[in-house]
This record gives sequence, structure tokens and C-alpha cells, in this order.
Amino acid sequence: MIEKPHALRSIKSFVRRSGRLTPGQKSALDLYWPIYGLDFGQQLLDLDKLSSDFQAIKLEIGIGNGDALISMAAQDTQSLYLGIEVHQPGIGRCLNNIHNNELSNIRLIAHDAVEVMQHMLPAISLDRILLFFPDPWHKKRHHKRRIVNQQFRDLAHGLLKPGGCVHFATDWQDYAEHMAAELLSDKRFENHGDASGFSFCPAYRPVTHFERRGRNLGHGVWDLVFGKT
Repeated sequence: MIEKPHALRSIKSFVRRSGRLTPGQKSALDLYWPIYGLDFGQQLLDLDKLSSDFQAIKLEIGIGNGDALISMAAQDTQSLYLGIEVHQPGIGRCLNNIHNNELSNIRLIAHDAVEVMQHMLPAISLDRILLFFPDPWHKKRHHKRRIVNQQFRDLAHGLLKPGGCVHFATDWQDYAEHMAAELLSDKRFENHGDASGFSFCPAYRPVTHFERRGRNLGHGVWDLVFGKT
């Protein structure tokens, strides 16, 4: 079992927003969640059964509307993708796109990612953990809400297979430096980037319209890739 040094977690890395569901999103939740959704529970998923037709298991935390998840899964049909998101409109949109693209290699979980990592995912089961553009909690008093911390590193290390990796991306330089410092200080992870901990964007990570517009305006984006040693 994964060691859980912080079994109780009171500070969340997100604020749950109810959001307004469109009729299409509500219909998708009703029709497609039973097919592509995994309900949160305090027991481990049977990933051997779920992934029997796939060569790898990859987890994306905070999928938003699911655009990156859909793109990666469509180009990598030999991998099972697990996507975690707490906001219902984004889940509804993603479910519609899974169905419309006829993708059989995605499953969604609507719950706090840290609790999913603690309770639902077996040790040494993941090939890749993806965290793209998490909330940077840029105000100093909110830094304690940032998801990348020692607890997250402990959980990620326990879940990754040998040679598996974490891949983070952010458009906030301060948060990029924070994440780099967290991982560079942890000898259990090997830096796949430069001396500062930053990598070129891997080909599998899609560049969104928002990111492309930001780059055209001169905004930076930082990718970090670290492997389990």
C-alpha cells in the first residue's frame, strides 16, 4: 500500500464552483457517466481489469473541459487515460466529446485529486501523471493551497511505476519556480529538463488556443518533466 503520511487533508487546492450546466452537458452526465465515469470510493480501483486492453495508464489531474485529455487519448489509443475534475460543466463537455470521438480509452473521476490518489489508485500503477495549468494561487497567503507540495510528491512517487514520470505545465513563472524547487529537492525524482528544472513542451501535450494567444502576447509557459528514479 502507498504510505500516506498526510491521511487527513483540510486545505483544498481548488474552490468548488457549481457552474451552470447547459442542456447538452446535463444530458451527457445522465447518458455517458455510467459508461465513462468512475464513482469515488474508499476502495482501490481494479486497474488490471480496466486496463487489460492497454499498454499504459496515464492520469491527468484537473482536466478542465477535457480538451487536452481528448487530444492525448485520441493520439495514444494504446494507453488508458484517467481524468480527474471537480467541476460538473467541464465533465459534461468532456463526456460529450468522448462519445462524439468514440474514444474507449478514457475514464473520468469527479472528486478531489489528492483523495483519489490516496484511496482509489493502487501503488506502482501509473506510467505518467499530468498536471496542466493548475490554479497558481498567486497571492502569498494562498500558497498553502498549491497542489504541488510534499504530500503530492509522496503520493505521486508511490503511484508511479519505475521509470514513470510527472509532467507539469503552468503559465505563472512564480508557480513554475515553486514546482521546480519542490521536485529538484526530491532525490526520488530525476530532472528531465535543464538545470532550472524546465523542459521543452513534449509533443504529446496539445497547445491550447488560450496558450497560443498568450505566447503571441509574450507570455511564458513552463513545462517540467521529472521521472521516478
